[in-house]
Amino acid sequence: MANVFDWKLIFTNIPELMKYLPITLEVTFISYIMSLIVGLLVALIKIHKPKGLYQLTAFYVSFTRGTPVLVQLYLTYFGIPLVLQYINYKRGTNFNASFIPSIIFALVALSLNSAAYNSEFIRAAIESVDRGQIEAAGSIGMTPWQTLRRIIIPEALVVALPSLGNALINMAKSTSLVYTCAVVDITAGGKLIAGRNYRYFEMYLSLSIIYWVITLVISIVFGILEKKSKVGEKEIVKINDRNKRIA
Repeated sequence: MANVFDWKLIFTNIPELMKYLPITLEVTFISYIMSLIVGLLVALIKIHKPKGLYQLTAFYVSFTRGTPVLVQLYLTYFGIPLVLQYINYKRGTNFNASFIPSIIFALVALSLNSAAYNSEFIRAAIESVDRGQIEAAGSIGMTPWQTLRRIIIPEALVVALPSLGNALINMAKSTSLVYTCAVVDITAGGKLIAGRNYRYFEMYLSLSIIYWVITLVISIVFGILEKKSKVGEKEIVKINDRNKRIA
């Protein structure tokens, strides 16, 4: 049985896999931050519905949510060079896709994929903010940007936090597919290591433990943030109630 399955190898693989962990974390957090920025912009467009942009974002969200992330990674990896070739043909430029680091393709694909989902979370959270507070902000002279930054985003964040935490967990797990863009993360590194001794089952168990720990840490961090945000929300409600009594 020892020749069939080596349980000790599951744990001895982990230190060697940890060499590739920084790439996985880099892709995870950079893609996540970019997805929040794009998701916020898309959410605002869908709320205010400017002509042209609204239809474009609606198509983007529908297409992204309706196709697998693996397909989107391939489309990005092969599509960006084609776009650059077209630009070179039309504009007479000399862009060379071979000089683009492979990680850029993965970051673009994962960011756009997650942004489509995050935009819906953020849109729903923004629409849950009390309109009276927004009107009050305008009445005291706040600009739309100040209202967004000081009123809407802080309150919407409390509502969206659980969903955004799940989005980060999904992002961390989706990085296991970036090997399609020639990025050597822990999954790709695991395949390379397992190719030496053909112990693929033990290797994938090792990878499962690492991803499990990553998701556990994210869950704990967002759990703490949710508790703190709820405490802050209660304090805001108390202040508002006190101001109403004084008024």
